Amino acid sequence: MPIKSYLVHPSEGKKVQLAQQLSKMEHCEVLPAENEEVLILVTETDSKQEEQELKEKLEQISDIKLMAMVSGFDTPKKA
Repeated sequence: MPIKSYLVHPSEGKKVQLAQQLSKMEHCEVLPAENEEVLILVTETDSKQEEQELKEKLEQISDIKLMAMVSGFDTPKKA
């Protein structure tokens, strides 16, 4: 189960709009920073395939100016 966290820098003036958009996406949790124009995005998917599909969706969002992964790991599913 891939779990990753990112720092997301929105385009100028788009922090609130981008936070709302990301919050509506499956596998995403968004935490806005209180003192900076940055969002913290945590993703949790069930497979590497879902993670790749989510990554492709995130890359298409024009309001994301810069997105940097700060942590990522993959935990095996329990049978």
